[in-house]
Amino acid sequence: MSSHSQSIFSPRYFALSIGIILSVMAVGFEGLSVTTIAPSIAGDLNGLNLFGWIFSTYLLAQIIGTLVVGRIIDRRGPAVPFTLALLLFIVGLVAAATAGDMYTMIASRAMQGLGAGAMMTCVYTAISLSYPDELRAKILGAFGTAYVLPSMLGPYIAGLIADQWSWRFVFWGILPILLISALLSLPAFTKLKSQPDQGANGSAATWMALLLTIGTGTLLVGLGKLPSIIGFVIVLIGGVLMVYPLRKLLPEGTLALRRGMPAILATRGLFFAAYTSTQNFLVLALIEVKGITPSQAGLIVASAALSWCVIAYLQGRWDSADQGRGRHRRIITGVLLLAIGITIVFWVPVVTVTVAVIGQIIAGIGIGLAHPISGVVAFSQTGEEGVGKTSANLQFADSFTPGVVIGIGGSILVVCQAGGMSLQSGLIVTMGFHLLLIVLSLIASTRIAPVTDQIRTGLQSLGVKNK
Repeated sequence: MSSHSQSIFSPRYFALSIGIILSVMAVGFEGLSVTTIAPSIAGDLNGLNLFGWIFSTYLLAQIIGTLVVGRIIDRRGPAVPFTLALLLFIVGLVAAATAGDMYTMIASRAMQGLGAGAMMTCVYTAISLSYPDELRAKILGAFGTAYVLPSMLGPYIAGLIADQWSWRFVFWGILPILLISALLSLPAFTKLKSQPDQGANGSAATWMALLLTIGTGTLLVGLGKLPSIIGFVIVLIGGVLMVYPLRKLLPEGTLALRRGMPAILATRGLFFAAYTSTQNFLVLALIEVKGITPSQAGLIVASAALSWCVIAYLQGRWDSADQGRGRHRRIITGVLLLAIGITIVFWVPVVTVTVAVIGQIIAGIGIGLAHPISGVVAFSQTGEEGVGKTSANLQFADSFTPGVVIGIGGSILVVCQAGGMSLQSGLIVTMGFHLLLIVLSLIASTRIAPVTDQIRTGLQSLGVKNK
């Protein structure tokens, strides 16, 4: 192996690596910035009654963008879908920056969600097709860092821009980053070809993605109406509508934690959702219960982003050092550390600034270990003909599951308070729900190795050599 191939920034990979990092940063920054500026947007556009849909519309459109484009990639390669996704995201940004009413803003968020879901799926595909196995841990580590860095600065910078000028400049400011990303990465994307997946039925997958979107939308509407009877009925209908397309779109056995690829996706979806939702509700606990200012709460949560970045960088080196032999162990260790991090902040009454920072740093180390490597393992178990589908499934685990879990967490809080519990007690119950998800993720993580690997390991332990 030449020394050049050992770096994601060697001349062969430089333009694609920088392009990927910039596009991921743009999507991450935009997503996190909207969290800060959404109250200003809703106030300016007289749409506080539609506030939640600024986020829900993005999530629902992202489901379609993610799942539909994965099938297109497996038939035609990633170049055309990536170009269209970029254009859609750019049009969405311009529409948001110039929106005169809340409905235009919601429509622009739908375009951004479609574009972001499709873009990230194309990026995962490019990683699988362009980089050899020994470099994937490094580029996925950089990918994670590029997504996490905006979480340290994004909300603060967006708040500053909104205060000094206008929230509209936040959307305008992302355009140059996207354009540079396109100039660098598009030439590399046009050279990528994925093998046609003979088993892929594009139209059926599209209908399933639409059904899943309708089901998820129904569930989110129902969660917003809890604890009323009509809320429970709508949640039930949404849940039923979601299960069938989920079973069809994800690898068979994902919901049952079946060994191999299904277990990888279940592990990733569960730990990422528990981590993301914990961040949101920890900020709420720190501000509303502990009386910490929003900027202080933001810095505490940023400590997890910092440890995630450091470990995401280091695990690429560890992967090279052991030639990928410790991947499964690192995923299990990561999920275990996430469980410890969430347990530390679970009991809200004892949470102080110091306790919160310790919990966040441990959780950050956990996700820095588990997140990039789960992607590497997923691609190592994928044949060339299924790269688009695996890319879509990884992006789906990163976007769909957290969106739904945050919605469920919010409804748990509302139901607890409607039942006469304090905000502090409701937050403890919500954190307990996150711990349950992490335990399920830990169980799934022990089932990541495919059956063939299990047999091979067993034979080797008995002294039988593999042919």
